[in-house]
Amino acid sequence: MKLEYYKKRIIDNILEMYLDTFGAILIEGPKWCGKTWTSKYHSNSEFLLADSKGNFSNKKLAMINPDMVLVGNRPRLIDEWQEVPSIWDAVRSKVDETVEKGQYILTGSATVNINNYVHSGTGRIAKLRMRPMSLFESGYSDGKISLKEICEGTSKDCFTGDVDLNKIIDYILVGGWPAAIGMDAKKGTLISKEYIKSVLSNDIYKVDDVKRDSHKVELFLKSLARNESTTVTNKTLKNDIKEKDFDDISVDTITDYSNLVNKLYLVENIKPYSNKIRSTLRVKQSEKRHFVDQSLACALLNLTKEKLLNDLECLGFLFESLVERDLLTYVSSFDGTLYHYQDYDGNEIDAIIEMEDGSWCGVEIKLGAYQIEEAAKNLIRINNSIKNKGGNCAKSLCVICGLSNAAYMRPDGVYVVPITSLKD
Repeated sequence: MKLEYYKKRIIDNILEMYLDTFGAILIEGPKWCGKTWTSKYHSNSEFLLADSKGNFSNKKLAMINPDMVLVGNRPRLIDEWQEVPSIWDAVRSKVDETVEKGQYILTGSATVNINNYVHSGTGRIAKLRMRPMSLFESGYSDGKISLKEICEGTSKDCFTGDVDLNKIIDYILVGGWPAAIGMDAKKGTLISKEYIKSVLSNDIYKVDDVKRDSHKVELFLKSLARNESTTVTNKTLKNDIKEKDFDDISVDTITDYSNLVNKLYLVENIKPYSNKIRSTLRVKQSEKRHFVDQSLACALLNLTKEKLLNDLECLGFLFESLVERDLLTYVSSFDGTLYHYQDYDGNEIDAIIEMEDGSWCGVEIKLGAYQIEEAAKNLIRINNSIKNKGGNCAKSLCVICGLSNAAYMRPDGVYVVPITSLKD
């Protein structure tokens, strides 16, 4: 459909390829990240289950005869399909009847676990993950440098211009919610705060019909926010809640809440990198905790620009979270996978990008330009250690920073690029 003011998303090209390959696509992801708008852009007709017209006549029609929902020009968008779960089987059956590709695009609330309601659509309905907007999609990155070219070792040097720290902080606080793009930090943070309110008042009950204590869920979310971009364990989260909020929660409850936030797509933790090597190198198997957008952590901690300027350590963790949010979107465009690296010798690399052929790029994330030298040395040292222990050495190494005014390769072979010039 023709949509005025539609901002192109990186998932657009991926979705087009999937429509040429599968009979139907389910787009998953957090609320408010733009799933419906993007699906409309790629559809030729639509059926909106949550439309209130005619006293929700669409929903009533679907409940009476799900097959009626499928009639229309294709690709056909079926939005909020989970309102009538039988639609899933209707789509699956229709795809089975024909070899036609790209028939349906399904979207819906991230609060529904389809496995509780319907049969699997394996082989018929493919799934795509959508995230909040990256800086490049939002228009806050000029896109002069390609992440794929960095990973391939072919990126060219260029001047990118000065970066304002206040702007970086604004990007952190506002986040990548389409509705917040262009807003100042004060207005933009209201989007994330309302998001959290909606989760606590509605979504934590709807996801699996389990009644939970919203106050304790909020304490858990605040603890996650305090430990953003770390490999904190459930046990540590439990102790953090008791220490900071004077309330206690069992480890089993922490585990339940961890599963809950995954079902709601509130978090997207980054898995550890194993390097797929046969050596004596032992790698810690701990996921790095991440909200799907760093602005949620800011909202939970009631952060402002002034508070962040007075706590540079916290600002650094949140900048790392912003960068890794963007990396997750960028690597999806070329079938890369994002990991982090941490071994038992105390060696850490903020991010590892593994390509389809098994080659990898090591990435350190630093807010200030003065940190580039130390970060580059760390990358080279760990890469040499991996190589010496029988592992596959990196194809490229890179420092992504906030305040560099140029993208270039250092004499030691390490790339430097500002996040405000990066794209897929």
